[in-house]
Amino acid sequence: MGDTAIKSYRDLKVWQAARCWVVATYRVTATLPGDERYGLTSQIRRAAVSVPSNIAEGHARRQTNVFINHLAIARGSIAEVETQLVIAVDLEYLDSDTIAPLLRGADEISRMITGLQRSLQSAP
Repeated sequence: MGDTAIKSYRDLKVWQAARCWVVATYRVTATLPGDERYGLTSQIRRAAVSVPSNIAEGHARRQTNVFINHLAIARGSIAEVETQLVIAVDLEYLDSDTIAPLLRGADEISRMITGLQRSLQSAP
């Protein structure tokens, strides 16, 4: 993966942003009905945690193509969370204003991941 200033996944801005997004996601899902504890709440939280986890795991593997693959998985998990949040609105568990910051965060992190993937793909 080359000799860069990034020595640890903890140095990656995208990993840092994803961690903050997970915390915000947990706070929002804490308001879901109790009978969704093992349904939407669990599913949203697991998918959200998957984002920084895949970034970290991919980086730790120390192989560019593997890292790029894990970044793609992280982007998929973002789409999963977005979908589940919209379903929570459809079910009237959450409202659009409540999920709007999470969706903006998801979009920002997704763009950061895409930029990182492109950077890795174009590296010598």
